[in-house]
Amino acid sequence: MADLSVDSVCLDVETIYLGGKEHIVRTGTGSVSVIIYGDPEKPALITYPDLALNHVSCFQGLFFCPEAAALLLHNFCVYHISPPGHELGAAAISEGFPVPSVDDLADQILEVLNYFRLGAVMCMGVMAGAYILTLFAMKYRERVVGLILVSPLCKAPSWTEWLCNKVMSNLLYYYGMCGLLKECLLYRYYSKEVRGNAEVPESDIVQACRRLLDERQSANVLRFLQAIDRRADLSDGLRKLKCRTLIFVGDSSPFHSESLDMIAKLDKRYSALVEVLDCGSIVTEEQPQAMLTSMEYFLMGYGLHMPSQYSGSPRSPLSPTCIAPELLSPESMGLKLKPIKTRVTSQRLH
Repeated sequence: MADLSVDSVCLDVETIYLGGKEHIVRTGTGSVSVIIYGDPEKPALITYPDLALNHVSCFQGLFFCPEAAALLLHNFCVYHISPPGHELGAAAISEGFPVPSVDDLADQILEVLNYFRLGAVMCMGVMAGAYILTLFAMKYRERVVGLILVSPLCKAPSWTEWLCNKVMSNLLYYYGMCGLLKECLLYRYYSKEVRGNAEVPESDIVQACRRLLDERQSANVLRFLQAIDRRADLSDGLRKLKCRTLIFVGDSSPFHSESLDMIAKLDKRYSALVEVLDCGSIVTEEQPQAMLTSMEYFLMGYGLHMPSQYSGSPRSPLSPTCIAPELLSPESMGLKLKPIKTRVTSQRLH
């Protein structure tokens, strides 16, 4: 266990925030917003969002899904960590502060865990956030019990992504959060089915995301983009990662192939992939209900289960004692998904 006495971390602000409690935590590489939901006595679930997003625009859909909220809040206290300057109402970070590296961002998570005196935690990240949490798990293995990753990045940027990042960097620098930049980000996040077209209007979640993007400080988004654009390939470290890992990816995600590469490198005894049909990258927003069954079985591997009022649901286990023993083995990691690559619809696993 890492030393819990971290002098560079102190609590600045606590405010009640959309049902959660916000803490602004100072770390050695800048301030980090952490919004906490639930009972601090329960095991910790850490979340980390994608570029230009925060917990509202990246995880709200999942936590607004009643069964998912019941499953997660019944078993965890949730700590939503925002990338520096991505929280609601954030001011622009001064140009005098150096741009953090992905290692700096992973180390910030360690400092946050140490401040709140958390031990080993469950982690949930989306795209760039999934990369940061995977890197954190590789650097500090004793602090992570499991990973739930959504359309994760694991390699250095491809030429296609590098070019897209270069375009977004220039747009952010010269024009801020302009219309073209939003289109680039929405393409990154969502499938064409919800982005709409000339004949079909945008879905509510895309319209809501547009409004939330208007609130982002372009300088702060650029800093996170620069960090992610300079990321290293994690492939070699993935082969040594032993914590249980559940990966979701939409089959329309621009990072679909990267998720397939990642699952191929992870130890098959501890990992599984769920592909969600007709879905983009942010499964937590676009099709959160498609995550329920797999998450239930995944968490059953840790002895966690739905609260009793949901026991009548066909998707819910009655209790840990009613679970077949093979579902609790490390090899299946609580997942009855064979083969590893499993497609799901928004209602059930095939």
